[in-house]
Formats: sequence, structure tokens, C-alpha cells
Amino acid sequence: MRKNKSLIGSYLLIAAMGVMFTQCDAATEYLDGGALPIPDDICGPCGKIANGDAMISGDPKLDGIFKAVGTLKISTGSIRADFDARVRSLAEVFDVPVTETSTTADLVTGIKAAFDAQINANLQAGITVDYVPPSCSADVNVSVNAQAQCEAKAECNVNAEFECDPGELSFKCEGKCTGSCTGKCSGSCTVKASATAACSGTCTGSCDLSVNPGGCEGTCHGDCSGTCTLEDGSGQCHGECDGTCTGSCELPSAGGTCSGTCKGECTFDASADASCEGECSASCEGECSGGCEGKFDPPSCEGNVDANCSATAECKAQAEAQASASLECSPPSLDISYTFNAAASADASIQADVMAKLEAFKTEMVAIVQGMAQLEGLVKGNAELGIDPPVVTIAASAQAVGSDLTNLNIGAGVLPCVALAVVEAGAILTKLGTDMGATITAQADLFLLLKL
Repeated sequence: MRKNKSLIGSYLLIAAMGVMFTQCDAATEYLDGGALPIPDDICGPCGKIANGDAMISGDPKLDGIFKAVGTLKISTGSIRADFDARVRSLAEVFDVPVTETSTTADLVTGIKAAFDAQINANLQAGITVDYVPPSCSADVNVSVNAQAQCEAKAECNVNAEFECDPGELSFKCEGKCTGSCTGKCSGSCTVKASATAACSGTCTGSCDLSVNPGGCEGTCHGDCSGTCTLEDGSGQCHGECDGTCTGSCELPSAGGTCSGTCKGECTFDASADASCEGECSASCEGECSGGCEGKFDPPSCEGNVDANCSATAECKAQAEAQASASLECSPPSLDISYTFNAAASADASIQADVMAKLEAFKTEMVAIVQGMAQLEGLVKGNAELGIDPPVVTIAASAQAVGSDLTNLNIGAGVLPCVALAVVEAGAILTKLGTDMGATITAQADLFLLLKL
């Protein structure tokens, strides 16, 4: 963290020096509890990062850094607000009193106690959760567009009809590729399975067992050679089968094995030299398209941008900063199963209440866990995936952009605005951990109810 503050401090000094060369008078405005000089209307109104203002300095390379900080603040604040709202929703589900003075932490404590009393007390051994965690990656589309727009505004050689489709671009990924791979895929490969496809890995969707009967890890529709939990009037199984299923098997959302033909998606482990005709979700020895969980080299629109443009390096730096602040996470998969104890089994009203509350709990927790993964990635990064905390990427990018003042095109009249924006950026990045600490703790506390 000392390194982060050093980078921010270096850039603060660069911007603050510019204030000495302006003749603008100053008024006073309070920012984060301190009095800061604001230029009067001779210079024009100053933009503020917290308001999402995209044009503060007038230089696209520097404004890209400010935009990244603003995106980071807005994203983390939005996740916190969404979590607070969902906690209040869960509090109502479990009859936990909500008042104007109720804190999120207090409500989480109440929800946990109510969950024990209203759910676990009626179950044989609590809930069992089949869990597939969220997958998070920096938004490559943001990086592509940010770099392209920056280079265009920096008066690089850009075609007047400039277009860039990030979905068709590929890039070098130093982490986990989550898209197609032009080289060899090592790890997990997911392909769309046809109606006649055999799957040697995990099948998601349904499994046709009409030709090759076998075990069914989901709901069997057809003949069951063992015991079926649900049969229709003609003796056909439409439930769980503990023997051989002949017909079709409806697999759970997390997928399962398929001894017949897979209808849906088939995910299998690829060897280090395997090609992947679908979506590679692992290391890729070539160009990756889609997403990247880890460090990546943002794609450049070489057909429209002059490769010798002097602003390319600085544009790339701010593009990386914006992408790091635009982390995206997929929703997790949560399948909850349970068995009622003797007392609850004899009372239909208790069973209905438990099932309704668990369904509401699952709905809210899917979004909460998704937000938890995103917030942790935005604040702390993800060492396992090689994703640096955005504060590190943004600070390093700011240093790269500000290392050569001759590359910045900033008018003297807005220099005080730039200095103030840097002060604001420093305050946002410095306070990020403490501002979001309580939310991260509360999210983790609620996550413990899943007993994973």
C-alpha cells in the first residue's frame, strides 16, 4: 500500500506544480472535509470525479485516469447500495425488525439468528448447497473503446468512420482466457453439444439416455430400474432415480456426467496441447477473445490508428486503468437441498414457510454473492487470477501518463481544476478500503449461512 501512496503522491506533485502558473482567482469549496481552492468563472466550472464528469483537464489521456477513478467509486458505491437493499429485503423475509437506525451489520446479525430459528431448526441437518462461484474479469470492451477514443481525441491518424467491434478482437491474456483461443487450450473447454454429441466431461442441459441407458444425476424422465422418487400414473419416472434411467435425464444447473448424448453444453478438461473448438476457460497459447481473468494486453485497432502515434502508450495506460475499474462478475450457481426433521415433516404449514423463505433467500444470495466477488476484486484484486487491485493499476497508469508533461495538452485555465481532481482522486483511492470494509465484512458474514 506504501507503493500506491507513493505513486499517487508523485502525480499529485506534478499536478499541484501547475497551479503556480495560473492567474485564476480562487473561491472555496469543501471536499472530504477540507477547504480547497476552486477557480472562479473566469476559468469555468471545475468537473468533479464523484459526479462522473468525463472532461476535467481536456486531455483524453489524463481524463481517462479520472474516469477510471470515478468508475471505481461509482461501481463500489453501487454494490454497497445494492447489498444494503437486499439485506433489508431479507430482513423482511425473516421478520427481522427494520428501523431508520438499523445498520446493515445489525440486520445481518438478526438475519443469521432468524435463519437458525426459522430454517435450521426445522431441518434434519441444515441446508446443503451445490455451489459454483462467480467468475470475474476486467471488461475488455471498456479497454478497447477507451483506447480508441483516446487516440482519436489525441489527433492520431484515425479514419473518420472509425469503428471497433471489441467482440471480434483478440488480445494477449496472461491469466485465464474466457473466450475463444487461437492456439492451444490448457484447462477447461466448453462446446455447444449437438443432439448426437457424446460428452466425456460435464454436461449442462439434458442427457439423452434412450439409446445408452445409465445413471442420472438429475431428474429422470422415462424408465427407472431402481427406485424413483416420483412416478406418473403409467409408472414412468419423473424424479430422482437410484438405478439406471432409460429416456432423458434433466441435469441440475451445475451439470453432471452423461453416458448418453449431451444436449446443451459439454465442458471437459483439455490437455496442454488440446485445441478448443468452443469457449476456452483456462490458459491460452495464442490470441484470446472474449474476456481475461488476469493481466491482459488491450487490443489496438491497428487498421484505423497510426501505430506511430505518440499518444498510444499513454492511451493504453488510461485504457488499462478504466478496464481494471470495470470488473464484471458472472452470477454464481446456488442449488439448495434439505431434509425436514420429524416435527416439520408432520406440519405442512411449517414446510411451506421454510420453502418460501429459502427460495427468497436463494434469490437474494445469488445477487449478494455476485456483488461480494465484484467488490472484493475492485478493492483487493484477486491474487489467484493475477488481477491487481484497481488502485494499483490506476496509480501506475497515472504515473505513466504524467511522467512526461510535454505529452499532456492542458490549458492554463484548467490547471487548478486538474490539481483539485488529482486531490479528489487521491482521497477516493485512499479511502476505498475503509469505506468498503464494513460492506465486505457483512457480505462475508452473510455468506457463512451457506456453510460452504
